[in-house]
Amino acid sequence: MITRYTARPATGTCHFLGEGPVWDHARQRLLWVDIMAGHVHEGRLGDRIEPVRTWSFDRSVGAVAVAENGDLLVAERETLTRVHADGRRAHVARVLPEGTPGRLNDGAVDPSGRFLVGSLGPGSQVLVRLQDGECVTIDDDLTLSNGLAWSPAGDRFYSVDSLTRTVYVRDYPAGHRTVLFTVADGLPDGLCVDAAGNLWLAIWGDGRIECRSPDGELLAVVEVDAPHTTSVTFAGPDLDVLVITTATQDLSPTDLARFPLSGRLFTTRVGTGLRTPYWEPGS
Repeated sequence: MITRYTARPATGTCHFLGEGPVWDHARQRLLWVDIMAGHVHEGRLGDRIEPVRTWSFDRSVGAVAVAENGDLLVAERETLTRVHADGRRAHVARVLPEGTPGRLNDGAVDPSGRFLVGSLGPGSQVLVRLQDGECVTIDDDLTLSNGLAWSPAGDRFYSVDSLTRTVYVRDYPAGHRTVLFTVADGLPDGLCVDAAGNLWLAIWGDGRIECRSPDGELLAVVEVDAPHTTSVTFAGPDLDVLVITTATQDLSPTDLARFPLSGRLFTTRVGTGLRTPYWEPGS
């Protein structure tokens, strides 16, 4: 039997393309991005998610990660930027060629503290790992690189290629990529893993989060009153709150009238997640 949950809205602000929620356990704060606005947001989690501050960038921001000391690593349109706690910004690495028609998209930190990020745009897209200050290519044949997550032991790596509707799995750090499952309705987007090793996957275009076993079996569904669900993370002191980002992008006026909560963050309680690894500069 498939378990069903319903998420509730947790913010009053709408985002055009809310994405990439990250829980900073040491500072008990939630970070997320509004991609096309070029914003990184910080919020506090209570009964609702209360906004605290926003960092603005000149162009798109695909993802954010956090270091143990609180510094941020931000995936801008083509490059990675470090934002120090005192506000200083420093270039870390260039991932895409200057002037590329695409941009950086979803990113995440692996169990060893290294940041991975993928791209979207015309043509074949890449997934790279920042390693010793250089970008090492993991995949170079993707249609739209999206969600990234690891098993509790860190030995299995899950990655999403949205336009082929595919979730891949491989041994990590160096294993052969295989198809774990494909999605029939909507496009797979961001994902995370819970303490039991199950995957929680946002489905763009169908207003739901799917929970899948490590073998790909559908276990549960979270219904979200916003069709463009984009990503998920476990948050809170006990890592028992599932935070869901959504978007208004590509919704018509009729769609927005039908789904007026689109673009907000949602929450629900479905179990316990894993603590997000911290980015380790220089790793």
